[in-house]
Amino acid sequence: MLEGILKLFEDELVVVKEPVSKELEITRYLLKYRDRPVLFEDVEGWRVAGNIWSTRERIARYLGIKKEEMLHLMADAMENPSPCRTVERAPFMENSTTDFSLRELPVPKYYPKDGGQYFTSAMVIARDERGFVNVSFHRMMVRDDKTAAIRLVPRHLYSMWKDRADHGEELDVRIVVGNPVHLLLAGATSTAYGISELEIASRMSEKAFGKPVDVVNVNGIPVPVETEFVFEAKITPELVDEGPFVDITGTYDDVRKQPLVVFERMYHVDEPIFHALLSGGYEHYMLMGLPKEPQIYASVKRVVPKVHGVRLTEGGAMWFHAVVSITKQHDGDGKNAILAAFTGHPSLKHVVVVDEDINIYDDRDVEWAIATRFQPDKDLVVVSNARGSTLDPSAEDGLTAKWGIDATKPLKRKEEFERAKV
Repeated sequence: MLEGILKLFEDELVVVKEPVSKELEITRYLLKYRDRPVLFEDVEGWRVAGNIWSTRERIARYLGIKKEEMLHLMADAMENPSPCRTVERAPFMENSTTDFSLRELPVPKYYPKDGGQYFTSAMVIARDERGFVNVSFHRMMVRDDKTAAIRLVPRHLYSMWKDRADHGEELDVRIVVGNPVHLLLAGATSTAYGISELEIASRMSEKAFGKPVDVVNVNGIPVPVETEFVFEAKITPELVDEGPFVDITGTYDDVRKQPLVVFERMYHVDEPIFHALLSGGYEHYMLMGLPKEPQIYASVKRVVPKVHGVRLTEGGAMWFHAVVSITKQHDGDGKNAILAAFTGHPSLKHVVVVDEDINIYDDRDVEWAIATRFQPDKDLVVVSNARGSTLDPSAEDGLTAKWGIDATKPLKRKEEFERAKV
């Protein structure tokens, strides 16, 4: 499956044929070719790929759309989830074993101070007693041959695990590695409990490829057919140390007590390719940030009817900084858009609001708008002591200052701000 995707991008693909160690060497290549997909032919006997989805253009190319349309594709899928199609077999079911070691898999150690080898592209699938299926990204630090520590933030999987752990029970899960991008983007969305990310991915698949997502039942839990590796596992009530780990900011996250995962069975396709998602790399930015753009868009659209685009910027790790394009109907719309953007993505720290003539994907164009359409004493919005992201090392106890720049033209003098055209 990933092999076919990489063939689609062979005009950009970097192929590393010499043997590569999973400890730090993968990181060096992924940093060197951060805008290009990389295929490692021999990582201690396994094939590994990284930077597959490290640009908007490549993601859009796979989905058959323009990069500007991704926001609307994801927004539609979040609003109109669609059922998956259940099938009997999947390619990964051809290879099944309990005789495996996590330490011997090509799970990388990305940075020198990381607590160990880390699953970073893995998504966890769980089903609750009512039949709701949750899919979400979770980093996992390998501890030994069959166990890992999983980072659970207080969201849906945490709630499902906590319900079991409070009764001394384990949560049965499936862990998948190596998926197409519509599944990855869906797995990174924040949606209401009861809306399955699998169905969000299925809607994206219908719009992009004309077919739903196919899933197969793996001992009671649906798993996407398009998967390189699948693990049957249980998240236990036991807590162990997890970390340090480099998160999206490129800085080390803290060591915490987190649940212990026991891996029981492994499935994989013939000649599998392990997906190495570099923490703090552009691929991490894309998969974590892109699903937030529709949320910002929806929030701003509630206060300004004409919203043309939203971009979380690479300079802000696609998490903290955004640019929003609007058409003003009233002076003051720019400031309302700033506040709405903070509401749509609470981790957002800085937003620039621009007019529709500014290309939000061009940092120079955005800076030009700030240089010519912004006055700090009139157009700057600062919110002190707001709840922000714990990923921000400059925040204190999760509290941060947020600031917005209204770089839109005043309606009464907008002719004075027009750029010359030929």
